[in-house]
Amino acid sequence: MTYSWSPLLQRGVSDIFPNLPDSRDPAENIAAKLQQAIGPLRIKFGIDPTGSEVHLGHSIPIRKLRAFQDEGHTAVLIFGDFTARIGDPTGKSEVRQQLSEADVAANVKTYIEQIRPILDFETPGRLEIRHNSEWLAQLDLSATLQLLTTMTVGQMLAKEGFSERYNKGNPIFLHEFLYPIMQGYDSVAVRADVEIGGTDQKFNIAVGRDLQRIFGQKPQFGLLMPILLGTDGVQKMSKSLNNYVGLAENPVSLYSKLEKVPDSIIEQYFELLTDLPLDELPTAARDRQKLLALEIVGQFYGKEVAQQTQKSVVAMIKEGKASDTELVPEFSLTRVQFPVKLFYLLGACGLCPTSSDARRQIQGGAVKLDGLKVSEVDWTVASSESLNGKVLQVGKKKFVRFVS
Repeated sequence: MTYSWSPLLQRGVSDIFPNLPDSRDPAENIAAKLQQAIGPLRIKFGIDPTGSEVHLGHSIPIRKLRAFQDEGHTAVLIFGDFTARIGDPTGKSEVRQQLSEADVAANVKTYIEQIRPILDFETPGRLEIRHNSEWLAQLDLSATLQLLTTMTVGQMLAKEGFSERYNKGNPIFLHEFLYPIMQGYDSVAVRADVEIGGTDQKFNIAVGRDLQRIFGQKPQFGLLMPILLGTDGVQKMSKSLNNYVGLAENPVSLYSKLEKVPDSIIEQYFELLTDLPLDELPTAARDRQKLLALEIVGQFYGKEVAQQTQKSVVAMIKEGKASDTELVPEFSLTRVQFPVKLFYLLGACGLCPTSSDARRQIQGGAVKLDGLKVSEVDWTVASSESLNGKVLQVGKKKFVRFVS
């Protein structure tokens, strides 16, 4: 079998290193590496299961992993069950809370189920799922000290997040210095040819290259993917910013969020989250939004469900009610501490971006609970029992059903 640096592999890539375009040396040019490969390359992607939910931003490198699978290569998916207990310090201004082994194991299970529609789990030889506790938990103090000798404090402080914290006088703990080294050692353990990551992972991937060289292996290529902007079109997708689209969300929730993606970022969404030809997209902004929503819902739930979801959402918007459909997004009341103000609930369940916006929506008469308009801005809900099963609505397009 012959391999190539196909358009699908190149799609959306922000950076490749090293990459000397005119070089025929497979150590300096990824196209040459692929063309001269006599067997499938080992394509590594590592993910730390530090939460229970995967969003579309996380799916971008996983989709690239699938593209390599489809070209005949082996995807090596590493769950950082050991490194997750430290937490990646990249981009963090403070030390991260360490997770328990049980928490990490539970997160791994949910991650696999959420990414299953993306990767090829069936074709023999196309996927290896590894846990970095396999090798990191076995390192004794002598081996750990040997790893520590591969980097200096100066090199660590050159890492953007560390240098910023150091200059501000924020504490940096020694175990955080271990994180890039351990992630880099993952590449040694699985003998990676290519490592995929977000643009914020260049330092960690470069450490993997250095360690492979030290351990007598050919250094991997780093292939960096963009960080996806959230549905607000301003900041990166994040659950804490409430601008995210979760892979586990039901079809209506997925569709409803994606059909409102701002036109300023919709082409990025098409490029990074679909395989549709970019030069064949509809010209009308509204048609592009509908196509994006339909395509992504179809990826996770199938074409038939996506088409039915589109019809249901159109009906919900047209009639301004959602009581007749079972596809309304659900929000668990177990995440709320009662008594609670309704305007806070509107923000917590994602119907309004902020509490102040929620107040304005109530004052403007746009908020309904089970079809009845709510006009009291400071209305307090005493218990979850009074909300269970009811549908909260903002305007004609936003709905959520409360469940206990």
